[in-house]
Amino acid sequence: MSTTGYVTLSRQSALLREMQVVANNIANVSTTGYRQEGLVFSEFVRAAQSADPLSMAQARVRNTSMLQGALTHTGGTFDVAIEGEGFFMVETPNGPRLTRAGAFAPDANGDLVSPDGYKVLDEGGAPIFVPPDASNVRIGADGTISAGDRALGRIGVFLPDADSQLVREDGVMFRVEGDIVPADEVNISQGAVEESNVDAIGQIGRMIEIQRAYELGQSFLDAEDRRIRDAVKALLR
Repeated sequence: MSTTGYVTLSRQSALLREMQVVANNIANVSTTGYRQEGLVFSEFVRAAQSADPLSMAQARVRNTSMLQGALTHTGGTFDVAIEGEGFFMVETPNGPRLTRAGAFAPDANGDLVSPDGYKVLDEGGAPIFVPPDASNVRIGADGTISAGDRALGRIGVFLPDADSQLVREDGVMFRVEGDIVPADEVNISQGAVEESNVDAIGQIGRMIEIQRAYELGQSFLDAEDRRIRDAVKALLR
C-alpha cells in the first residue's frame, strides 16, 4: 500500500472510533448522570531523520465533558443532584469510584446505595447508614442528612486532585488515577437527579459529518486501489 493509502486508512480508523463514541453518547442521552464523551484527534509523525517521513492521524485520547446537565425533580427522598463541580463517591468491589448519578436509596441493611447496590460514602469515606425508623428525612445543600432533629451523616462530594487523572470506567462511573479530595464548595439538591449532559442534536449532526467524511475516504481508497491495479496490469502486458 502506498503512503497515501496508509494515511487515508489511519484517518478511516480514527473516524470509525469517533463514530462509536458518538453513537454511545446518543444511546445514553437519557442516562442519569452520564457525561458526554469526545475524541481528541492528533497527528503521528515518523522521525524527521527518516528517509521516508510519514504523517498519520490518530484519535486515541478521550475527552469527557463536565458541563452541568439539566436537573429533573423526582420528589424522591434520597434522590440528590450536584449543582456545580464535584462527584459522589461510591464503594465498588474494585475500589472507590466517582459518579454524578444520584438516584440513591437505603438497602435492606439501611446503607445508602446506588442503583447498582454500591454504598454511598460520606465526606470521610465511610458508608452512610439510614435507620429503618428514620422519618421526615431532609438533605441539606451541604449534603447533611437529618431525620427530624437527628443528624444521620453527610453525603460526600469529591474532586480529583489537580495532578490526578479522571478515567471513565463505565457509563456513569469514573476511576481516579491519583488523589481524591473533598470539594470546597458543595451545593446539593434533594428530590432531583442530574440528567445526561449529551447535546443530542449536536451529536446527531456530528454523526452525519463523520459518515460523510468516512464515505469520502472510502471513495478515495477505492480509487487508489483501482489506480494501483491498472498500473500493475499495464506493467504485465
